[in-house]
Amino acid sequence: MVLRSFITTLLFLFSSLPESAVSADPVHPRDLEFRRQAVQRMIFDPSQSIPLASLRPSTIIDFDLMHPEMGDAPTGSGIVKWSQRGSTLSVKSGEMKSESKRWVGGFNPFGGYDLSIGSFDGNGSAGIVFRDSSNGNSLAAAVHFKNGRPQRISWEKEFEGKEPGREEWPFPEGITEKEFTLRVQMAAVGVNIFIETSGRSILVGYTDFSKDVDLRQVGLIRRYDFGVFTRLEANSSWSTEGATAVLSPGSGQADIRAITDHEGIALLDGGRLWFTITVRGRALPHPMQGVFSLNPSVFDLRFEGIIVFEMGDGLLRNELASHLFLDAESGEWRGWTTGFSALGEAGRDENKTILAVSSARDPRRGFSIMKAKPVGIKGAHEDPHGIYDRNAGKWRLLLCEHHNKYRAGIWESDHWDHGYERLAGPVSMDSTGTMIQNFGGSRYVLFGSADRTVYIATYPDLKPAGELHIHLPPWDDDNGTRIWPNVIPLPEGYPAPYIALMMDRVNFPGMPKPNWTYGALYLYHGYPMGK
Repeated sequence: MVLRSFITTLLFLFSSLPESAVSADPVHPRDLEFRRQAVQRMIFDPSQSIPLASLRPSTIIDFDLMHPEMGDAPTGSGIVKWSQRGSTLSVKSGEMKSESKRWVGGFNPFGGYDLSIGSFDGNGSAGIVFRDSSNGNSLAAAVHFKNGRPQRISWEKEFEGKEPGREEWPFPEGITEKEFTLRVQMAAVGVNIFIETSGRSILVGYTDFSKDVDLRQVGLIRRYDFGVFTRLEANSSWSTEGATAVLSPGSGQADIRAITDHEGIALLDGGRLWFTITVRGRALPHPMQGVFSLNPSVFDLRFEGIIVFEMGDGLLRNELASHLFLDAESGEWRGWTTGFSALGEAGRDENKTILAVSSARDPRRGFSIMKAKPVGIKGAHEDPHGIYDRNAGKWRLLLCEHHNKYRAGIWESDHWDHGYERLAGPVSMDSTGTMIQNFGGSRYVLFGSADRTVYIATYPDLKPAGELHIHLPPWDDDNGTRIWPNVIPLPEGYPAPYIALMMDRVNFPGMPKPNWTYGALYLYHGYPMGK
């Protein structure tokens, strides 16, 4: 405990943005201008992927040992032959129909799964399978070929005691390359299926499966395996350069929030700012909480990991729109999140609510699980941002409160994780991405809105105080304006005294409505106007 406290103290001495390091000159946020510097959207960016498991032909020495058959191995003349040729794995049938499932790795319901498919000769299918090792229940995505040409994509489910099911979609038109990647984006309660070719991901199909099986259950996660499977007609073959399971930044990012200390000062650890940013998947049951970092002197966004949450009921939950802080006194990572997993439609009687979260382990890298529990504020509220106000001796929690539309309101308590009572608000205008920030020694509240405005309000009484001036804002006449301002002051020595990391609300093409797959990430530098 003494060592942990010492390390925590050192982290805060050298890694936070102390108020004394930020300009103490009085400044009002309405007197700043934020000018766009860069923009980026990560779409299954392989350079950002965090590996979970893989099948790589060039590194295999004993294929049957490293990647055995899943379940009972086929016998007789219906055996599929898997053979290595350099970086390629050749898959062939003999004189009879043949089927095979090869183990690749364990299963993570928040991961992304890829299978490269090269040349195909004859008739059959190849795909990705998730299989329960205890009873053979399975979910699978497959590409089906006829005379060597891809014809359709399917999502197949097979559960003990139930009729097998299948959904199908045509193979996307216009793909002339013989080699492509089948991609399965798992999202806890559903799945999105893509074909990638020439670096471009094309949405093919999507479905939800939570009414068949709740893959958020820890017991199921541990029993399921990830594999590659094939069904071949006689004298057919295909090739692959391998398969991977990764944590991925997904097809869009949103809900940007700096990770801070307990007073809301952004952590600058290893020369990098740290953010919780939602990894988008489709609709609201499907996104998950990502962690990213950034050197604020440049634009080198880095995907660092995924956080899921558990409430003591055996489920790993994909909550999002979180604010995390490092508590110096306890050494714990704490914060608040929005309980969107209640919308998962898994036959459970749950309501979306604000949750208090905690972890003894640093959750910023890799795959992390944080404990969660309701803070006790009734209502389907969103976007929590909290600070400890030492002058008031209170914890202050800023929310987008649900009152027909979402509107900013402040609550306070003697405790960070419970006992909150209303202090101010809600405001009259539509609100999103609420945040409390210190500008030159005075705190203000910022929030995005459907009104094509980022509003400024006084702290803590939420009186109107102007709007943020943004050069080339992350919206236009055709796209929504409910963005997150995410303004951060910086110490001397950086290119600007403030940065802002915002997002747009442009959805991934082809997704069904409701569709919240936005967006791209925009870097802004903030300066006093006229200087």
